[in-house]
Amino acid sequence: MTKDAGQDTADVTRPDAGQGRAAGSLSITVLLGMLIAAAVLPPLVFSVYLLDRNNRAQMDVVATLAEAAAGGAVQTVDSQLQGMLTTLRSLSTSQDLEGGNMAGFYRGTQIALTGTESYVVVLDRDLNQLMNTRVSFGSPLGRSSNPEPMQRALATGKPVVSDGFFGRTSRKWVFNVVLPLTPKGRDPLLLVLTQNAESLGSALSMQDLRGGWNAVILDNNGVVLASTLMSADVGKPFFLGVDVEKDGPARRLVEHDGQDYEVIVKSSGLSGWRTVLWAERLSIERPLTRTLRLLMLGGVTMIAIGGLAAWIFGRQISKSVRRLVKEARRLGAGEEVVAATYPVRELTIVSAAMADASAQRRAAVNEIRFLMREVAHRSKNQLTVVSSIAKQSARNASSVAEFGESFQQRLMGLARSTDLLITGSVTGVELSELVKAQIEPFRPEDASRLTISGPRFRLSLQATQTLGLGIHELATNAAKYGALLTPLGRLSVTWRVEGDRLILVWRERVPSVPSPSDRKGFGTQLIERMLVGAFDAEYERIFHPDGLEARFVFPVDKLRPAAATDEAEQPADA
Repeated sequence: MTKDAGQDTADVTRPDAGQGRAAGSLSITVLLGMLIAAAVLPPLVFSVYLLDRNNRAQMDVVATLAEAAAGGAVQTVDSQLQGMLTTLRSLSTSQDLEGGNMAGFYRGTQIALTGTESYVVVLDRDLNQLMNTRVSFGSPLGRSSNPEPMQRALATGKPVVSDGFFGRTSRKWVFNVVLPLTPKGRDPLLLVLTQNAESLGSALSMQDLRGGWNAVILDNNGVVLASTLMSADVGKPFFLGVDVEKDGPARRLVEHDGQDYEVIVKSSGLSGWRTVLWAERLSIERPLTRTLRLLMLGGVTMIAIGGLAAWIFGRQISKSVRRLVKEARRLGAGEEVVAATYPVRELTIVSAAMADASAQRRAAVNEIRFLMREVAHRSKNQLTVVSSIAKQSARNASSVAEFGESFQQRLMGLARSTDLLITGSVTGVELSELVKAQIEPFRPEDASRLTISGPRFRLSLQATQTLGLGIHELATNAAKYGALLTPLGRLSVTWRVEGDRLILVWRERVPSVPSPSDRKGFGTQLIERMLVGAFDAEYERIFHPDGLEARFVFPVDKLRPAAATDEAEQPADA
Protein backbone atom coordinates (compact mmCIF):
# COMPACT_ATOMS: atom_id res chain seq x y z
CA MET A 1 0.00 0.00 0.00
CA THR A 2 2.84 2.41 0.88
CA LYS A 3 4.49 1.84 -2.46
CA ASP A 4 1.28 2.64 -4.30
CA ALA A 5 0.72 5.78 -2.23
CA GLY A 6 4.26 6.97 -2.89
CA GLN A 7 3.84 6.20 -6.59
CA ASP A 8 0.64 8.25 -6.71
CA THR A 9 2.33 11.16 -4.97
CA ALA A 10 5.28 11.06 -7.33
CA ASP A 11 2.93 11.05 -10.30
CA VAL A 12 1.18 14.12 -8.94
CA THR A 13 4.34 16.08 -8.18
CA ARG A 14 6.24 15.15 -11.34
CA PRO A 15 4.40 17.64 -13.63
CA ASP A 16 5.18 20.41 -11.13
CA ALA A 17 8.87 19.76 -11.61
CA GLY A 18 8.72 21.32 -15.05
CA GLN A 19 6.86 24.38 -13.88
CA GLY A 20 10.04 25.94 -12.47
CA ARG A 21 10.95 27.00 -16.02
CA ALA A 22 7.45 27.96 -17.13
CA ALA A 23 7.08 30.86 -19.51
CA GLY A 24 7.04 34.18 -17.72
CA SER A 25 8.96 33.02 -14.65
CA LEU A 26 12.17 34.80 -13.62
CA SER A 27 15.23 33.51 -11.83
CA ILE A 28 16.29 34.84 -8.46
CA THR A 29 19.41 36.34 -10.07
CA VAL A 30 17.28 38.35 -12.51
CA LEU A 31 14.95 39.45 -9.72
CA LEU A 32 17.89 40.58 -7.58
CA GLY A 33 19.33 42.45 -10.57
CA MET A 34 15.97 44.14 -11.15
CA LEU A 35 15.82 45.02 -7.45
CA ILE A 36 19.27 46.61 -7.58
CA ALA A 37 18.38 48.46 -10.78
CA ALA A 38 15.15 49.66 -9.16
CA ALA A 39 17.14 50.88 -6.17
CA VAL A 40 19.85 52.62 -8.24
CA LEU A 41 18.10 53.98 -11.33
CA PRO A 42 15.46 56.24 -9.71
CA PRO A 43 18.02 58.09 -7.52
CA LEU A 44 20.34 58.28 -10.54
CA VAL A 45 17.63 59.75 -12.78
CA PHE A 46 16.55 62.11 -10.02
CA SER A 47 20.17 63.18 -9.50
CA VAL A 48 20.52 63.88 -13.22
CA TYR A 49 17.33 65.92 -13.09
CA LEU A 50 18.51 67.90 -10.07
CA LEU A 51 21.92 68.37 -11.60
CA ASP A 52 20.39 69.68 -14.81
CA ARG A 53 18.15 72.07 -12.86
CA ASN A 54 21.09 73.20 -10.77
CA ASN A 55 23.27 73.70 -13.84
CA ARG A 56 20.60 75.71 -15.61
CA ALA A 57 20.19 77.82 -12.50
CA GLN A 58 23.94 78.34 -12.40
CA MET A 59 23.91 79.24 -16.10
CA ASP A 60 21.25 81.83 -15.37
CA VAL A 61 23.34 83.19 -12.51
CA VAL A 62 26.45 83.30 -14.72
CA ALA A 63 24.47 85.02 -17.48
CA THR A 64 23.18 87.55 -14.97
CA LEU A 65 26.73 88.16 -13.76
CA ALA A 66 27.83 88.46 -17.39
CA GLU A 67 25.14 91.06 -18.01
CA ALA A 68 26.37 92.94 -14.96
CA ALA A 69 29.94 92.66 -16.25
CA ALA A 70 28.89 94.02 -19.66
CA GLY A 71 27.12 96.90 -17.96
CA GLY A 72 30.19 97.53 -15.83
CA ALA A 73 32.41 97.57 -18.91
CA VAL A 74 30.09 100.07 -20.62
CA GLN A 75 30.16 102.30 -17.56
CA THR A 76 33.96 102.09 -17.42
CA VAL A 77 34.28 103.03 -21.09
CA ASP A 78 31.79 105.89 -20.69
CA SER A 79 33.70 107.06 -17.64
CA GLN A 80 36.90 106.95 -19.65
CA LEU A 81 35.31 108.94 -22.50
CA GLN A 82 33.75 111.36 -20.07
CA GLY A 83 37.14 111.85 -18.44
CA MET A 84 38.68 112.56 -21.84
CA LEU A 85 35.97 115.14 -22.55
CA THR A 86 36.59 116.74 -19.16
CA THR A 87 40.30 116.88 -19.96
CA LEU A 88 39.52 118.59 -23.25
CA ARG A 89 37.35 121.19 -21.57
CA SER A 90 40.07 121.83 -19.05
CA LEU A 91 42.66 122.24 -21.80
CA SER A 92 40.33 124.52 -23.79
CA THR A 93 40.71 127.17 -21.10
CA SER A 94 44.44 127.50 -21.76
CA GLN A 95 45.56 131.11 -22.36
CA ASP A 96 48.06 129.92 -24.92
CA LEU A 97 45.28 128.31 -26.93
CA GLU A 98 43.17 131.43 -26.64
CA GLY A 99 46.08 133.58 -27.79
CA GLY A 100 47.06 131.26 -30.63
CA ASN A 101 50.41 130.38 -29.02
CA MET A 102 50.56 126.78 -30.23
CA ALA A 103 54.13 126.27 -29.03
CA GLY A 104 53.20 127.26 -25.47
CA PHE A 105 50.02 125.18 -25.60
CA TYR A 106 52.06 122.22 -26.90
CA ARG A 107 54.50 122.43 -23.99
CA GLY A 108 51.76 122.82 -21.41
CA THR A 109 49.72 119.96 -22.86
CA GLN A 110 52.67 117.57 -22.93
CA ILE A 111 53.31 118.28 -19.26
CA ALA A 112 49.61 117.82 -18.37
CA LEU A 113 49.24 114.50 -20.25
CA THR A 114 52.48 112.87 -19.20
CA GLY A 115 51.81 109.16 -18.37
CA THR A 116 48.20 109.21 -19.55
CA GLU A 117 48.77 107.63 -22.97
CA SER A 118 46.56 110.41 -24.34
CA TYR A 119 47.51 112.80 -27.07
CA VAL A 120 46.12 116.20 -28.14
CA VAL A 121 45.58 117.36 -31.70
CA VAL A 122 44.48 120.87 -32.71
CA LEU A 123 42.74 121.27 -36.07
CA ASP A 124 41.60 124.32 -37.96
CA ARG A 125 38.27 124.52 -39.70
CA ASP A 126 39.82 122.93 -42.82
CA LEU A 127 40.89 119.97 -40.69
CA ASN A 128 44.55 120.76 -40.98
CA GLN A 129 46.62 119.72 -38.02
CA LEU A 130 48.07 122.68 -36.23
CA MET A 131 49.64 120.63 -33.46
CA ASN A 132 49.96 116.96 -32.49
CA THR A 133 51.60 115.88 -29.25
CA ARG A 134 52.47 112.48 -30.76
CA VAL A 135 55.25 114.19 -32.67
CA SER A 136 57.63 117.06 -32.00
CA PHE A 137 56.31 120.56 -32.32
CA GLY A 138 56.98 121.94 -35.74
CA SER A 139 57.02 118.56 -37.48
CA PRO A 140 55.17 118.55 -40.81
CA LEU A 141 51.53 117.56 -40.26
CA GLY A 142 48.81 116.87 -42.76
CA ARG A 143 45.07 116.78 -42.67
CA SER A 144 43.11 114.66 -40.24
CA SER A 145 42.91 110.97 -41.21
CA ASN A 146 39.41 110.77 -39.64
CA PRO A 147 37.47 113.75 -41.08
CA GLU A 148 33.88 112.54 -40.58
CA PRO A 149 33.55 113.11 -36.80
CA MET A 150 35.49 116.39 -37.14
CA GLN A 151 33.01 117.71 -39.67
CA ARG A 152 30.12 116.57 -37.51
CA ALA A 153 31.55 118.42 -34.52
CA LEU A 154 31.93 121.60 -36.58
CA ALA A 155 28.40 121.26 -37.90
CA THR A 156 26.72 120.60 -34.55
CA GLY A 157 29.01 122.56 -32.28
CA LYS A 158 28.86 119.62 -29.81
CA PRO A 159 31.47 117.12 -28.63
CA VAL A 160 31.79 113.99 -30.77
CA VAL A 161 33.27 110.56 -30.06
CA SER A 162 34.70 108.96 -33.16
CA ASP A 163 34.72 105.33 -34.12
CA GLY A 164 37.96 103.44 -34.35
CA PHE A 165 40.32 104.14 -37.23
CA PHE A 166 43.91 103.46 -38.14
CA GLY A 167 45.96 106.60 -37.37
CA ARG A 168 48.34 107.77 -40.01
CA THR A 169 50.65 109.29 -37.45
CA SER A 170 50.42 106.65 -34.71
CA ARG A 171 50.32 103.69 -37.05
CA LYS A 172 47.84 102.14 -34.64
CA TRP A 173 44.10 101.83 -34.20
CA VAL A 174 42.93 104.86 -32.27
CA PHE A 175 39.77 106.77 -31.40
CA ASN A 176 39.14 110.46 -30.81
CA VAL A 177 37.06 112.68 -28.60
CA VAL A 178 36.45 115.99 -30.43
CA LEU A 179 35.56 119.29 -28.75
CA PRO A 180 34.69 122.22 -31.10
CA LEU A 181 36.00 125.65 -29.99
CA THR A 182 35.23 129.19 -31.18
CA PRO A 183 37.97 131.58 -29.96
CA LYS A 184 37.09 135.25 -29.82
CA GLY A 185 37.83 137.01 -33.08
CA ARG A 186 39.28 133.88 -34.66
CA ASP A 187 38.18 130.95 -36.85
CA PRO A 188 36.73 127.84 -35.16
CA LEU A 189 39.18 125.23 -33.89
CA LEU A 190 38.82 121.57 -33.07
CA LEU A 191 40.47 120.31 -29.90
CA VAL A 192 40.95 116.55 -30.19
CA LEU A 193 42.04 114.09 -27.49
CA THR A 194 43.12 110.76 -29.02
CA GLN A 195 43.97 107.44 -27.42
CA ASN A 196 45.06 104.10 -28.73
CA ALA A 197 42.20 101.59 -28.93
CA GLU A 198 44.21 99.18 -26.82
CA SER A 199 43.69 101.50 -23.84
CA LEU A 200 40.08 100.31 -23.73
CA GLY A 201 41.27 96.86 -22.79
CA SER A 202 41.49 97.94 -19.16
CA ALA A 203 37.71 98.37 -19.13
CA LEU A 204 37.36 94.66 -20.02
CA SER A 205 40.18 93.37 -17.84
CA MET A 206 38.44 94.83 -14.82
CA GLN A 207 35.56 92.35 -15.32
CA ASP A 208 36.00 88.89 -13.85
CA LEU A 209 34.87 86.67 -16.73
CA ARG A 210 34.71 82.91 -16.19
CA GLY A 211 33.09 79.84 -17.58
CA GLY A 212 34.19 80.36 -21.20
CA TRP A 213 32.95 83.95 -21.49
CA ASN A 214 34.83 86.52 -23.64
CA ALA A 215 34.24 90.22 -24.22
CA VAL A 216 34.82 92.76 -26.99
CA ILE A 217 34.13 96.48 -27.45
CA LEU A 218 32.72 97.33 -30.88
CA ASP A 219 32.37 100.77 -32.43
CA ASN A 220 29.36 101.80 -34.49
CA ASN A 221 30.87 100.12 -37.57
CA GLY A 222 31.22 96.76 -35.84
CA VAL A 223 35.01 97.05 -35.65
CA VAL A 224 36.70 95.54 -32.62
CA LEU A 225 38.30 98.20 -30.42
CA ALA A 226 39.27 95.88 -27.55
CA SER A 227 39.07 92.13 -26.92
CA THR A 228 39.77 89.76 -24.03
CA LEU A 229 40.45 86.89 -26.42
CA MET A 230 43.09 88.12 -28.89
CA SER A 231 44.63 91.60 -29.23
CA ALA A 232 45.13 90.86 -32.92
CA ASP A 233 41.35 91.16 -33.36
CA VAL A 234 41.52 94.95 -32.80
CA GLY A 235 40.57 96.80 -35.98
CA LYS A 236 38.85 93.78 -37.47
CA PRO A 237 35.11 93.19 -37.87
CA PHE A 238 33.59 91.14 -35.07
CA PHE A 239 33.16 87.56 -36.26
CA LEU A 240 29.47 87.49 -35.26
CA GLY A 241 28.90 90.58 -37.40
CA VAL A 242 25.32 91.80 -37.83
CA ASP A 243 24.11 89.15 -35.38
CA VAL A 244 24.83 91.56 -32.53
CA GLU A 245 23.16 94.74 -33.76
CA LYS A 246 22.13 97.30 -31.20
CA ASP A 247 18.46 96.59 -31.49
CA GLY A 248 17.25 93.42 -29.80
CA PRO A 249 17.28 91.83 -26.36
CA ALA A 250 20.34 92.23 -24.20
CA ARG A 251 20.67 88.44 -23.94
CA ARG A 252 20.24 86.35 -27.05
CA LEU A 253 21.21 83.05 -28.67
CA VAL A 254 23.18 83.49 -31.91
CA GLU A 255 23.97 80.77 -34.43
CA HIS A 256 27.14 81.24 -36.48
CA ASP A 257 28.83 78.67 -38.72
CA GLY A 258 26.86 75.87 -37.14
CA GLN A 259 27.78 76.90 -33.58
CA ASP A 260 25.42 78.31 -30.97
CA TYR A 261 26.62 81.26 -28.93
CA GLU A 262 25.21 82.87 -25.82
CA VAL A 263 25.56 86.63 -26.45
CA ILE A 264 25.00 89.61 -24.14
CA VAL A 265 25.01 93.11 -25.70
CA LYS A 266 25.18 96.40 -23.81
CA SER A 267 25.34 99.77 -25.67
CA SER A 268 26.91 103.04 -24.55
CA GLY A 269 24.66 106.06 -24.53
CA LEU A 270 27.65 108.39 -24.90
CA SER A 271 29.46 106.84 -27.85
CA GLY A 272 27.01 104.28 -29.23
CA TRP A 273 29.70 101.62 -28.88
CA ARG A 274 28.66 98.13 -27.83
CA THR A 275 30.19 95.89 -25.23
CA VAL A 276 29.55 92.28 -26.29
CA LEU A 277 30.05 89.26 -24.01
CA TRP A 278 29.89 85.93 -25.80
CA ALA A 279 30.54 82.28 -25.15
CA GLU A 280 30.06 79.04 -27.01
CA ARG A 281 27.04 77.27 -25.64
CA LEU A 282 28.95 74.00 -25.64
CA SER A 283 31.68 75.51 -23.48
CA ILE A 284 29.06 76.73 -21.03
CA GLU A 285 27.39 73.34 -20.91
CA ARG A 286 30.67 71.42 -20.86
CA PRO A 287 30.87 71.27 -17.03
CA LEU A 288 27.35 69.86 -16.92
CA THR A 289 28.14 67.37 -19.66
CA ARG A 290 31.31 66.29 -17.86
CA THR A 291 29.45 65.96 -14.56
CA LEU A 292 26.64 64.03 -16.22
CA ARG A 293 29.14 61.67 -17.81
CA LEU A 294 30.82 61.08 -14.47
CA LEU A 295 27.44 60.55 -12.85
CA MET A 296 26.33 58.14 -15.57
CA LEU A 297 29.65 56.32 -15.40
CA GLY A 298 29.28 56.05 -11.64
CA GLY A 299 25.70 54.84 -12.03
CA VAL A 300 26.68 52.23 -14.62
CA THR A 301 29.54 51.14 -12.37
CA MET A 302 27.19 50.82 -9.41
CA ILE A 303 24.71 48.83 -11.49
CA ALA A 304 27.53 46.60 -12.77
CA ILE A 305 28.80 45.99 -9.25
CA GLY A 306 25.24 45.41 -8.06
CA GLY A 307 24.62 43.06 -10.98
CA LEU A 308 27.75 41.08 -10.14
CA ALA A 309 26.68 40.90 -6.50
CA ALA A 310 23.17 39.86 -7.59
CA TRP A 311 24.67 37.14 -9.79
CA ILE A 312 26.85 35.83 -6.96
CA PHE A 313 24.09 35.96 -4.35
CA GLY A 314 21.54 34.69 -6.86
CA ARG A 315 23.68 31.64 -7.60
CA GLN A 316 23.97 30.88 -3.89
CA ILE A 317 20.23 31.30 -3.33
CA SER A 318 19.35 29.38 -6.52
CA LYS A 319 21.60 26.54 -5.44
CA SER A 320 19.87 26.45 -2.06
CA VAL A 321 16.42 26.65 -3.69
CA ARG A 322 17.24 23.80 -6.08
CA ARG A 323 18.35 21.73 -3.11
CA LEU A 324 15.13 22.62 -1.34
CA VAL A 325 13.15 21.61 -4.45
CA LYS A 326 14.81 18.19 -4.35
CA GLU A 327 13.77 17.85 -0.71
CA ALA A 328 10.22 18.85 -1.66
CA ARG A 329 10.13 16.16 -4.34
CA ARG A 330 11.39 13.61 -1.84
CA LEU A 331 8.67 14.74 0.52
CA GLY A 332 6.11 14.34 -2.27
CA ALA A 333 7.45 10.85 -3.00
CA GLY A 334 7.07 9.89 0.65
CA GLU A 335 10.81 9.64 1.32
CA GLU A 336 12.46 10.83 4.51
CA VAL A 337 13.54 14.50 4.56
CA VAL A 338 16.20 15.68 7.00
CA ALA A 339 16.33 19.34 8.07
CA ALA A 340 19.31 21.21 6.63
CA THR A 341 20.93 24.60 7.25
CA TYR A 342 20.93 27.11 4.36
CA PRO A 343 22.61 30.52 3.91
CA VAL A 344 19.12 32.08 3.91
CA ARG A 345 17.31 31.80 7.24
CA GLU A 346 13.87 31.52 5.63
CA LEU A 347 15.02 28.53 3.54
CA THR A 348 16.34 26.87 6.71
CA ILE A 349 12.92 27.37 8.31
CA VAL A 350 11.20 25.88 5.24
CA SER A 351 13.58 22.91 5.33
CA ALA A 352 12.78 22.33 9.01
CA ALA A 353 9.05 22.55 8.25
CA MET A 354 9.45 20.04 5.41
CA ALA A 355 11.37 17.71 7.73
CA ASP A 356 8.52 17.97 10.26
CA ALA A 357 5.99 17.33 7.48
CA SER A 358 8.03 14.31 6.38
CA ALA A 359 8.05 12.94 9.92
CA GLN A 360 4.30 13.56 10.26
CA ARG A 361 3.65 11.90 6.91
CA ARG A 362 5.66 8.83 7.85
CA ALA A 363 3.84 8.73 11.18
CA ALA A 364 0.53 9.03 9.33
CA VAL A 365 1.54 6.20 6.97
CA ASN A 366 2.48 4.03 9.93
CA GLU A 367 -0.83 4.87 11.59
CA ILE A 368 -2.67 3.96 8.38
CA ARG A 369 -0.86 0.64 8.30
CA PHE A 370 -1.74 0.05 11.91
CA LEU A 371 -5.34 1.05 11.30
CA MET A 372 -5.58 -1.28 8.31
CA ARG A 373 -4.28 -4.13 10.42
CA GLU A 374 -6.66 -3.07 13.16
CA VAL A 375 -9.56 -2.97 10.70
CA ALA A 376 -8.75 -6.49 9.61
CA HIS A 377 -8.47 -7.61 13.22
CA ARG A 378 -11.68 -5.83 14.20
CA SER A 379 -13.51 -7.28 11.26
CA LYS A 380 -12.55 -10.76 12.36
CA ASN A 381 -13.60 -9.96 15.93
CA GLN A 382 -16.84 -8.40 14.68
CA LEU A 383 -17.63 -11.53 12.71
CA THR A 384 -16.89 -13.68 15.75
CA VAL A 385 -19.06 -11.47 17.96
CA VAL A 386 -21.87 -11.40 15.39
CA SER A 387 -21.71 -15.20 15.12
CA SER A 388 -21.87 -15.52 18.90
CA ILE A 389 -24.77 -13.04 19.08
CA ALA A 390 -26.63 -14.98 16.43
CA LYS A 391 -26.12 -18.31 18.18
CA GLN A 392 -27.13 -17.04 21.60
CA SER A 393 -30.11 -15.13 20.23
CA ALA A 394 -31.31 -18.21 18.38
CA ARG A 395 -30.77 -20.41 21.42
CA ASN A 396 -32.86 -18.14 23.67
CA ALA A 397 -35.55 -17.15 21.13
CA SER A 398 -38.93 -18.87 21.09
CA SER A 399 -39.80 -17.74 17.59
CA VAL A 400 -38.22 -16.35 14.46
CA ALA A 401 -39.74 -12.92 15.11
CA GLU A 402 -38.29 -12.85 18.61
CA PHE A 403 -34.90 -13.91 17.22
CA GLY A 404 -35.00 -11.23 14.58
CA GLU A 405 -35.87 -8.47 17.02
CA SER A 406 -33.28 -9.42 19.66
CA PHE A 407 -30.58 -10.04 17.03
CA GLN A 408 -31.24 -6.67 15.39
CA GLN A 409 -31.12 -4.80 18.72
CA ARG A 410 -27.83 -6.44 19.65
CA LEU A 411 -26.34 -5.61 16.25
CA MET A 412 -27.38 -1.98 16.73
CA GLY A 413 -25.65 -1.93 20.13
CA LEU A 414 -22.54 -3.40 18.52
CA ALA A 415 -22.77 -0.76 15.79
CA ARG A 416 -22.90 2.06 18.35
CA SER A 417 -19.76 0.72 20.00
CA THR A 418 -18.13 0.48 16.58
CA ASP A 419 -18.99 4.11 15.84
CA LEU A 420 -17.26 5.15 19.04
CA LEU A 421 -14.26 3.04 18.09
CA ILE A 422 -13.96 4.78 14.75
CA THR A 423 -14.24 8.19 16.41
CA GLY A 424 -11.69 7.33 19.08
CA SER A 425 -9.20 5.86 16.59
CA VAL A 426 -6.19 4.30 18.28
CA THR A 427 -6.47 6.48 21.37
CA GLY A 428 -9.51 4.66 22.71
CA VAL A 429 -13.02 5.69 23.86
CA GLU A 430 -14.20 7.53 26.96
CA LEU A 431 -16.25 5.30 29.30
CA SER A 432 -18.89 8.02 29.72
CA GLU A 433 -19.41 8.22 25.94
CA LEU A 434 -19.79 4.44 25.72
CA VAL A 435 -22.40 4.35 28.50
CA LYS A 436 -24.38 7.22 26.98
CA ALA A 437 -24.30 5.65 23.50
CA GLN A 438 -25.63 2.29 24.67
CA ILE A 439 -28.38 3.76 26.88
CA GLU A 440 -29.40 6.38 24.29
CA PRO A 441 -32.07 4.17 22.54
CA PHE A 442 -33.75 3.61 25.90
CA ARG A 443 -33.21 7.06 27.46
CA PRO A 444 -36.36 8.23 29.35
CA GLU A 445 -37.95 11.58 28.46
CA ASP A 446 -37.57 12.70 32.06
CA ALA A 447 -33.83 13.38 32.35
CA SER A 448 -33.97 13.21 36.16
CA ARG A 449 -34.61 9.48 35.93
CA LEU A 450 -31.13 8.77 34.52
CA THR A 451 -27.82 9.50 36.24
CA ILE A 452 -24.41 8.81 34.64
CA SER A 453 -21.33 9.93 36.57
CA GLY A 454 -17.72 9.02 37.09
CA PRO A 455 -14.18 10.28 36.37
CA ARG A 456 -12.68 10.43 32.88
CA PHE A 457 -11.54 6.96 31.91
CA ARG A 458 -10.38 5.94 28.43
CA LEU A 459 -11.06 2.37 27.28
CA SER A 460 -9.03 0.30 24.87
CA LEU A 461 -10.59 -0.74 21.57
CA GLN A 462 -11.26 -4.31 22.70
CA ALA A 463 -12.67 -3.15 26.04
CA THR A 464 -14.99 -0.72 24.28
CA GLN A 465 -16.47 -3.41 22.06
CA THR A 466 -16.93 -6.00 24.80
CA LEU A 467 -18.06 -3.65 27.58
CA GLY A 468 -20.44 -1.98 25.13
CA LEU A 469 -22.24 -5.29 24.50
CA GLY A 470 -22.54 -5.85 28.26
CA ILE A 471 -24.00 -2.38 28.91
CA HIS A 472 -26.37 -2.86 25.97
CA GLU A 473 -27.70 -6.08 27.55
CA LEU A 474 -28.17 -4.38 30.91
CA ALA A 475 -30.02 -1.48 29.23
CA THR A 476 -32.18 -3.90 27.23
CA ASN A 477 -33.16 -5.82 30.38
CA ALA A 478 -33.88 -2.53 32.20
CA ALA A 479 -36.17 -1.48 29.34
CA LYS A 480 -37.99 -4.85 29.35
CA TYR A 481 -38.21 -5.67 33.04
CA GLY A 482 -36.64 -2.95 35.17
CA ALA A 483 -36.15 0.79 35.80
CA LEU A 484 -36.62 1.92 32.17
CA LEU A 485 -39.93 0.05 31.79
CA THR A 486 -42.05 2.06 34.25
CA PRO A 487 -42.30 5.88 34.34
CA LEU A 488 -41.40 5.84 38.03
CA GLY A 489 -38.20 3.84 37.61
CA ARG A 490 -34.75 5.38 38.01
CA LEU A 491 -31.35 4.26 36.75
CA SER A 492 -27.88 5.34 37.86
CA VAL A 493 -24.59 4.21 36.32
CA THR A 494 -21.54 5.25 38.35
CA TRP A 495 -17.88 4.29 38.40
CA ARG A 496 -14.76 5.17 40.28
CA VAL A 497 -11.11 4.20 40.29
CA GLU A 498 -9.60 2.78 43.45
CA GLY A 499 -5.92 2.04 43.06
CA ASP A 500 -5.53 -0.37 40.15
CA ARG A 501 -9.23 -1.21 39.96
CA LEU A 502 -12.23 0.31 38.22
CA ILE A 503 -15.51 -0.20 40.08
CA LEU A 504 -18.65 0.20 37.94
CA VAL A 505 -22.11 0.03 39.55
CA TRP A 506 -25.37 -0.39 37.61
CA ARG A 507 -28.28 0.42 40.01
CA GLU A 508 -31.96 0.29 39.15
CA ARG A 509 -34.78 1.51 41.41
CA VAL A 510 -38.44 0.61 40.70
CA PRO A 511 -41.65 0.78 42.78
CA SER A 512 -42.42 -2.95 42.43
CA VAL A 513 -39.74 -5.52 41.75
CA PRO A 514 -40.65 -8.76 39.91
CA SER A 515 -39.48 -12.00 41.47
CA PRO A 516 -35.91 -12.82 40.36
CA SER A 517 -35.48 -15.81 38.09
CA ASP A 518 -32.69 -18.37 38.19
CA ARG A 519 -32.76 -18.68 34.38
CA LYS A 520 -29.71 -17.12 32.78
CA GLY A 521 -30.50 -15.36 29.55
CA PHE A 522 -28.15 -14.21 26.79
CA GLY A 523 -27.28 -11.01 28.65
CA THR A 524 -26.22 -12.78 31.79
CA GLN A 525 -24.22 -15.35 29.81
CA LEU A 526 -22.52 -12.60 27.78
CA ILE A 527 -21.58 -10.71 30.93
CA GLU A 528 -20.22 -13.80 32.67
CA ARG A 529 -18.38 -15.19 29.67
CA MET A 530 -17.16 -12.09 27.86
CA LEU A 531 -16.80 -9.40 30.53
CA VAL A 532 -15.74 -11.47 33.50
CA GLY A 533 -13.70 -13.97 31.53
CA ALA A 534 -12.02 -11.57 29.14
CA PHE A 535 -10.97 -8.99 31.72
CA ASP A 536 -10.47 -11.08 34.87
CA ALA A 537 -13.28 -9.02 36.37
CA GLU A 538 -15.37 -9.57 39.48
CA TYR A 539 -19.12 -9.53 38.91
CA GLU A 540 -21.87 -9.47 41.51
CA ARG A 541 -25.61 -9.28 40.85
CA ILE A 542 -27.70 -8.13 43.85
CA PHE A 543 -31.50 -7.97 43.96
CA HIS A 544 -32.54 -5.21 46.37
CA PRO A 545 -36.15 -4.67 47.47
CA ASP A 546 -36.31 -1.65 45.18
CA GLY A 547 -34.43 -3.08 42.20
CA LEU A 548 -31.33 -4.69 40.65
CA GLU A 549 -27.72 -3.74 41.37
CA ALA A 550 -24.92 -5.05 39.14
CA ARG A 551 -21.39 -4.40 40.45
CA PHE A 552 -18.26 -4.88 38.35
CA VAL A 553 -14.63 -4.67 39.48
CA PHE A 554 -12.14 -4.50 36.57
CA PRO A 555 -8.35 -4.42 36.66
CA VAL A 556 -7.45 -1.01 35.22
CA ASP A 557 -4.62 -2.37 33.04
CA LYS A 558 -7.10 -4.68 31.28
CA LEU A 559 -9.31 -1.80 30.17
CA ARG A 560 -6.97 1.05 29.25
CA PRO A 561 -5.08 1.37 25.93
CA ALA A 562 -1.52 0.10 26.03
CA ALA A 563 0.00 3.57 25.46
CA ALA A 564 -2.47 5.45 27.66
CA THR A 565 -1.26 7.44 30.63
CA ASP A 566 -3.13 8.08 33.79
CA GLU A 567 -5.42 11.11 33.56
CA ALA A 568 -6.76 13.26 36.34
CA GLU A 569 -9.99 11.88 37.59
CA GLN A 570 -12.63 14.43 36.66
CA PRO A 571 -16.41 13.83 36.88
CA ALA A 572 -17.98 12.96 33.53
CA ASP A 573 -21.12 14.74 32.29
CA ALA A 574 -24.34 12.90 33.03
